Amino acid sequence: MDDSDGELLRRVHGGDEAAFLALYERHRRPLFRFAYRMLGAAPVAEDVVHECFLVILTNPMKFDPSRASLRTFLCAIARNLSFKQLRKRGQETLTDEVPEPVEETSPAEAGPLRQLLESERSAAVQAAVAALPPLQREVIVLFEYEGHNLAEIAEVVAADTGTVKARLHRARAGLRRILAPWLAGLAAAGGTISPASPRGRDLPPRRAVEKMA
Repeated sequence: MDDSDGELLRRVHGGDEAAFLALYERHRRPLFRFAYRMLGAAPVAEDVVHECFLVILTNPMKFDPSRASLRTFLCAIARNLSFKQLRKRGQETLTDEVPEPVEETSPAEAGPLRQLLESERSAAVQAAVAALPPLQREVIVLFEYEGHNLAEIAEVVAADTGTVKARLHRARAGLRRILAPWLAGLAAAGGTISPASPRGRDLPPRRAVEKMA
């Protein structure tokens, strides 16, 4: 059975290099995927991951296991570092406002969008996620791709769950607008993404990310 994060951390603080490597291998991929989807650049995402683990080595007391899991803690660090990079690029990170009102999402509308996001079979999907405001992008990445629940996301982004739900809702609405042609094609195909569709010609970003990780 794998050692728990807590046990590995205890050993890391005692200078156990093998324990650190075990933690690194356990958490680096989800951290890299999150940073990559936020920043769109593999080298910068790798730097973010390395800085996350540097915190464990240099400031071990920052982690409070009573507040969150280690992965959530590391993801919060990755989030802060990613936002720092976005601000360097001149991107707005303090608002997720959209110019038009957002309508409620019905289960029928959510299904095709969820399928398209999960398939991630087009550069268009990656570009659509990247086009979202950072505050919306992070919640859609954490929820749809990394499988965090609302409470975990709230801990990562330092917001309440109501705010997270609102941002997730606006993010989905924004993606539906951007991906309208693909969603229409999905509906025309009977709700199934066809390998022969234009989406199938592009390397799935998820696979590309995992290869780089």
